[in-house]
Amino acid sequence: MRTLVVSDLHIGARHGRARLDDDAVVEALAAAVSQADRLVLLGDIVELRQRPMRDALAAASRVLPRVVGGMGEGREVVLVAGNHDHGLFAAWASRRAASGPPAPLTLETTVDWRKKEPLAALARMLTSSGASVRAAYPGVWLRDDVYATHGHYLDRHTTAPGFERLGAGAMGKLLKLPVGQMRSPHDYERILAPIYAWMLAISERGGREIDGADGGGSSRILRMLREGGLKGRSLQAGVSSLAKALQFGGLGELSGDLSGPALYRTELRGFGTALANLGVDAEYVLFGHTHRAGPLPTDDAALWVGPRGARLVNSGCWVQEGAAFMTPEQQAASPYRAGFAIELDDDGPPRLVNLLDA
Repeated sequence: MRTLVVSDLHIGARHGRARLDDDAVVEALAAAVSQADRLVLLGDIVELRQRPMRDALAAASRVLPRVVGGMGEGREVVLVAGNHDHGLFAAWASRRAASGPPAPLTLETTVDWRKKEPLAALARMLTSSGASVRAAYPGVWLRDDVYATHGHYLDRHTTAPGFERLGAGAMGKLLKLPVGQMRSPHDYERILAPIYAWMLAISERGGREIDGADGGGSSRILRMLREGGLKGRSLQAGVSSLAKALQFGGLGELSGDLSGPALYRTELRGFGTALANLGVDAEYVLFGHTHRAGPLPTDDAALWVGPRGARLVNSGCWVQEGAAFMTPEQQAASPYRAGFAIELDDDGPPRLVNLLDA
């Protein structure tokens, strides 16, 4: 069986960020999908933080049927939720969790496209090809030795003082659930799901963008820091002071270092910590979320090994990242460039490829 894993499509993202607004990009992804027996959409399939859900689903209805049009009967699409599309899966996940003790590391179901709920609406777009649709959360076993998850649980453990990390720290303090006591997906959901629900409510009811034209406030801060100058140095001092104050306030270990190498390392460490807490025992773990594909040939391979020895592979993204992550000169070789995917066969290691590279 040939499996293709893609993550962070962010269909419906505004301001030109969604690369799948481009017909040529859709055709490139569709060509690869047509060769796969199983397509895994590994979270952040649609963007629910920039517009109401109905508008995001309308955007998806113009893209997803074209992406899966060449699959046909006997093939399968697996949907996995991320943090930006968590609201699509909320009704199903709540219903499934209430039906009994959750299976370790994954809840799975065949999606009934006839139901009147967001996940069913997404499934209807995909079943038009004849493929079956299954949902899994927070991850899915693709082989006995390969586990795949979006990766947003790492936000509980990074040292970068981003909004979701700070929110997770505050929720952990409120619930008296420190990082050292987190052992199950239920623990992570208790911390993170209320944050996602609040963000969804803002976009849904207030019509406000949580992540704006350049990826949100965090990206603007990163861009200013990397531009340097007096403003950048002043901002760096402020971020460092804030991180120390928040850490002293009980929100966990935080660092004011928001350089590219520091973010890269803390995200990988955070993901590894989440895997260790959950007891994931796999030879390979696939994830997305950070928009940073890897490992690439120039990466330090030792950083891409989890605490239990799992080899980590990140499937990158399908959005146009801004100046906070790469200059125009870096575009051609940047690990943040759009178009990455993971190919997986019945045996052998996963293969990281870029479907948009010439």
